[in-house]
Amino acid sequence: MRYGTNSTYRTILMQNNSINTPVTQLLISEGVDYRLLPHTKPATTIAEAAAERGVDPQHMVKSILLKDMSGFHVLACVPGPQAVDPKKVRALLGCQRMTCADATEVEKVTGLVIGTVAPLGLKRPLVIVFDNAIAAIEKVNISSGDRMAGIEIATDDLLILCDPLLADICRDQL
Repeated sequence: MRYGTNSTYRTILMQNNSINTPVTQLLISEGVDYRLLPHTKPATTIAEAAAERGVDPQHMVKSILLKDMSGFHVLACVPGPQAVDPKKVRALLGCQRMTCADATEVEKVTGLVIGTVAPLGLKRPLVIVFDNAIAAIEKVNISSGDRMAGIEIATDDLLILCDPLLADICRDQL
């Protein structure tokens, strides 16, 4: 079932503090504390999602699926307002040219649609790389796997669950 700007759905989320996605299923099965942050409408940008959740965009984790020429996939995660530098990820992993996966491939590989991808609850195991800056934040916001809510989680818990590589993977600011 798809939910647009349905305020009834948001009310249900807030009352139950639950949503059933692969991301939340994993958190529940692992006994990890998290806080559900419902949206009043689907967000299409990090700024919109941060405003909907009432959080600092720097505390959001943006997850981008990259692929190299051989079809190898990696999930690169950076603080919300930052951009992933595929060249840095490629150098880190010793891959050939890396590009962003298209929407169809994102859903096929992760099991989640663009805008709902988190470094948890993925359809299959992937190499995950976090920018170093994420580890310095006490609590972060990730997607819940649903366009109508985000999740706040302790960064330490996220790092344990994801076991990512940590590196400088943000595009350099001009």
